[in-house]
Order: sequence, then structure tokens, then C-alpha cells
Amino acid sequence: MITLIKNATAVEFEPSSVKAGVDIVVEDTLIKEVGKNLSGKYKADKVIDGTGKLVYPGIVCSHNHFYSGLARGITANIKPSPDFVSILRNLWWRLDRAIDRDILYYSGLVCALDAIKDGTTAVIDHHASPSFIKGSLKTLKDAFEKVGLRGMTCYEITDRNGRDQMIEGIEESLEFARLIDSEKESGSNLVETHIGGHAPFTLPDEALRLMGDAVKKTGRGVHVHVAEGTYDVSHSHAVYGKDLIARMNEFGLLNKRSIIVHGVYLSDDDIKIMNEKDVYLVHNARSNMNNGIGYNEKLSLYKNLALGTDGIGSNMFEEFKFAYFKHKDDNGDMWPDSYLKFLFNGNDILERNFDGKFGKLEAGYKADIVIADYHCPTPMSGDNLAGHLAFGMGSDTVKTVLINGKIVLEDGEFPFDVSEIYAEARRQAQRLWDNMDDLKD
Repeated sequence: MITLIKNATAVEFEPSSVKAGVDIVVEDTLIKEVGKNLSGKYKADKVIDGTGKLVYPGIVCSHNHFYSGLARGITANIKPSPDFVSILRNLWWRLDRAIDRDILYYSGLVCALDAIKDGTTAVIDHHASPSFIKGSLKTLKDAFEKVGLRGMTCYEITDRNGRDQMIEGIEESLEFARLIDSEKESGSNLVETHIGGHAPFTLPDEALRLMGDAVKKTGRGVHVHVAEGTYDVSHSHAVYGKDLIARMNEFGLLNKRSIIVHGVYLSDDDIKIMNEKDVYLVHNARSNMNNGIGYNEKLSLYKNLALGTDGIGSNMFEEFKFAYFKHKDDNGDMWPDSYLKFLFNGNDILERNFDGKFGKLEAGYKADIVIADYHCPTPMSGDNLAGHLAFGMGSDTVKTVLINGKIVLEDGEFPFDVSEIYAEARRQAQRLWDNMDDLKD
């Protein structure tokens, strides 16, 4: 299958560049060639006129929670929550206990649909459903593949519901990694996995040891929330007498495939360990603001930094803007070009975890591509591209999306009827909210 995108303006985020009059040839899952006047060189099965359009590599959301997709506008009875741990106990730890297979599947579907509409072609997900552990990751994988979204998912290992569920989370993680490995030979796999964990304050030494064993067995990295609030840090010092990352490092959890999420209150020594281990920090500005946990003033100290949403959708244009403006509100010294690099870095995380190259419009790269209808009111170049994203361009410009070489959105429409999916999602959302109210503390 050959797809030709003709006469587009090709945009790349890192290094920033804007080139007009470019043809892009996609063959199967990869970009075959990029250049001028290629239409006579190939017999295309599909031709897309890119005249007046921007074409750029797909955007990555580097941390998300698809299990929370049906929480929007929630009317379940939520107790007052004066601090972050109360928010976890009263809202999120009740919501995840109320999830069953159908709720999860439709939450995954609508999150995947919304991601693609926003021009996000890959999502790195982090999952929890204590009442439905075994088979939960396969259910999310089915949702990703139904819609055609690329990404990763993992199970949130934790002892907060007892040791048996902690062990079941380990087993689900290992079983899912085996499933992914068994399907890799086709070369077209859309979904990969981490070894997931909630946060150090609900991960005793036994859990970290078992997670370390799973990392060795599977060859994966970990995906864990760390220092999202001050409680996580205080707990580690009080119970273990150690900094958070130093404790995790003792169990062999840190490698180049690992991502640490939030890190708002990590020490300089912990940041040094992360940098030495080539680990990514994923910053989630809107979630941090929503939960009132404070601002991470040490972002510039990290070797590897990417952007995620922590469950607040998959609109990375919004996340980019909020992250940058919050930084400036805190009198930070970085400019939009730094945040454009952080946005691009999700592709580096993909490359560390998938067999493939991501994030560029070049031959041999995965054909995850967005075609956008952005009418520039001012000249656009590589020098000011980040300014256009910060002060103008948004997800409303997204028109057509290719993932793994397949058109998954064309002129704003999916290749299948989504109305029943959203209708069923509304029914499942009400079930979820009712389930939450029926739970006993």
C-alpha cells in the first residue's frame, strides 16, 4: 500500500524546520521517501492533496490514564478532599475499584478516539482496576487497536488493596509482556508495555523487588508516579530513611526505558541518579495545577524531560501551552522552543521501547503523520515554530491522521461510525458512577 501526500508544507519539531512544496511517500508502515515532485516516481494507491496544509510527525502523550476517561463531569458522591492523598482516596481509588471490563473497554475507546482527533498518534498509558486485573491490559490493547492508536500501557502495581492484588498486578504485567513479545514478529505491533507501579508510598520493598525481577525478565522499564506530593517523600524518609529514586535504584528499576512521572519534590541527588541512568521525567502541568500539588521548579535540571497529561485528555497542544505558561508564571527562564523539545521527546521514549524510528518526516521512520489546516497569519519558519504552537496553532487544525501508515482519520472523520461508541460510553460512565456510590470504604 502506497500513500502519497502531495505539495505539503513539511514541519518538524526537533530540530525545528518548515519546508514548503514537499511530497511524502508512505509505503506500508514506513515513510518511503520525502522530496519534491515525487508523484511521477510512484504509483500511489492513495493520493492526499497537501496544498495549503501543514504535515508534521505525530505527537506523543508521554503519560496518561485511559481508565479515567469516563470521569469527565462525574456526579458520584465524592467526599471533601482537602489534600492530595484525600483526592486519591475519595476519588481515584474509588473510581478504579469500580471499573469492570466493559467500563474499561469503552473508556479506552473514547480516549483513543479523542487522542487521534487531537493529533496525538501515540499515548503512554498507566492503568489501574483492582476489581478487574487479569486481562485488563489486553482489554486496553483491544481498544487501542480498534481505533488504530499507537501506544503503551501497564498495570499499576500497588499494595494499597492488599498483598494478593499486588501479586496479581505483577502477574498481569508479566503475562501482558509475554503477549506483546509473541506478536512482535509481524513488525506491525501498535502496543508496547512498561512494568507499572503506583508510587513508592504504596510499594513496599517486596513489590519493588518483584518489579525489579519483572524488569529483568521482560527487558522493559518501569512507569511510576514519584514525588507527586510531599507525602511520598516524607513517607520514604520516615519508613525507609532514603530518598525516593535512591530507593528505587537499589532494586534495579531504572534504565533508559523507564519513565518517572511528576517528580515535583525530588531531591538534587535523586535527579542526578535519574540523569546517570538516562531515565525520563514526564511533566504534567495541568494535573499538577488541578490537584494543587505545587510547581516543579527543577525542570531545567533533567537530562530527559517529556510532557504528559496524567488523564486530562490527550490534547498535547493544550498541555504544551499550559506547561509553558505555568513555567513563565513561576518566573522560569525557558522559552517555547524548550517546551517544543519536551513535546518532541515523546518520540524518543517510543524509540526506546518500540522497534522503530519516530518523530521525523524522513525515509525509514514510522508513518505516524498529522495533516493540519493551519492558516498562518504571520510567516512560519523553524525559528518561530514554537511561537506558533504557543500562541496560535491548536488541535482544531487537525484534519487527517496516519498511524503506522494507515489513515485513521480523514478530513475529520473516522473510517467507522463512532456515534454508538460514544452512546455506549455514556451508559458505561453512569454504571461507573453508580458503582462508585455502591462501594464500601
